Amino acid sequence: MIKFEASSALSFISDEELDRSMEHAKKAFQQVIDRTGQGSEWLGWRRILSEPNDAELDRISGHAEKIRQDADIFIVCGIGGSFTGAKAIIDALVPAFSDNGPEILYAGHHMGGRYLEGLLNYLKQPKEDGTTKSVYLNVISKSGSTLETALAFRMIRGWMHEAYGDEAGKRIIATTGPDGGVLNEIIEEKGYSKYVIPEDVGGRFSVLTPVGLLPVAVAGIDIQTLFYGAVSEFEESEKDPQKVLKYAAMRYKLHVEGYDLDVIGSFEPELMGLAAWTQQLLGESEGKEGKGLFPAIAGYSTDLHSIGQMIQQGQRNLIETMFVLEKSISPLTVNEQDSETDQLGYLTGKSFHEINRSALNGTIQAHVEGGVPVFKIVIEKLNAQQLGRFIYFYELMTAVYVYMLGVNPFNQPGVENYKKAMYRLLGKEN
Repeated sequence: MIKFEASSALSFISDEELDRSMEHAKKAFQQVIDRTGQGSEWLGWRRILSEPNDAELDRISGHAEKIRQDADIFIVCGIGGSFTGAKAIIDALVPAFSDNGPEILYAGHHMGGRYLEGLLNYLKQPKEDGTTKSVYLNVISKSGSTLETALAFRMIRGWMHEAYGDEAGKRIIATTGPDGGVLNEIIEEKGYSKYVIPEDVGGRFSVLTPVGLLPVAVAGIDIQTLFYGAVSEFEESEKDPQKVLKYAAMRYKLHVEGYDLDVIGSFEPELMGLAAWTQQLLGESEGKEGKGLFPAIAGYSTDLHSIGQMIQQGQRNLIETMFVLEKSISPLTVNEQDSETDQLGYLTGKSFHEINRSALNGTIQAHVEGGVPVFKIVIEKLNAQQLGRFIYFYELMTAVYVYMLGVNPFNQPGVENYKKAMYRLLGKEN
């Protein structure tokens, strides 16, 4: 279960103000349900949960298992919503330093030449036994023309065709729109495997489509459990959307009262990928027409030693959202020592989860006393089902909240501005 806890923010909003904002949130939620809001043609992220496609889930799972049995490296080539969701789930559920399954690498999410050069050199290096690495590539782009992804795909597939010859086509999988676009032309020319991104699902809402499901399955995560976790949250929210409405209502009220920033953080490093996914989901959805809370990210307790001072005593224009794990994911406890010279004897026998929780609670208390409203999004357990629930919870809250702002949650017209200027400077015609 995903819980929304607002006790550390209630003192910043009066009961009357919250009641009025809740009424506004209910109307916005109804726009989602009735498909009467702007951009309603992009509500496919709800449709896919109301009409689960088990055949597609089985196809993806079967394909992923074959890749897992053969691959040493699986490259996810995409940017924005084409990789942040998958990376968030993989970072959360695959333990650090794990060697169970192929190494998941990322490309096409920037245009750093040294990174791409290093990646290509790494692919060329033989394994310890002298054999060639087995590499698979999943390019993800609805149009196929996004420059960051297209450039990386051009370079990596070129290497793969040199390395594997005719077999390269079996190792390259494209996830794209049903028809049209540059990538579909390349697929037809080269015969790559293809997964379709539904036309009514935008990039930042696409993690529960083949965009996110294939990489997640290759990482060894049960995508049926993930997907049906989201289905459960969808069904429950249709009957009782109160936690979503309250979150959207409070976020909206604080924003219109002059709060400009939402610092999204966690004391669990495994959840920082989810923070990055949430940052994109919110940033591209609400940042229009001079509106929106800027979604910043803070990894605690690390960033308490960098921006903690700013949060505690800087401008009082920010709110804070903490992602919290209710149950421990590690039994590690502080060991006993013969000497207590390090002055940590008072922690002997305590679990790192307990220590981390005390740091979380102390930080929330200090920040609230410093004038920062703090929300908690509580994930019961770190597993595929709960992450599926988390994904839909945030997708729905985003849609409701942005409708409250009076803008379209599903477009991103400002993104095109930098592209036009960049292409013009690079000499691209038309």
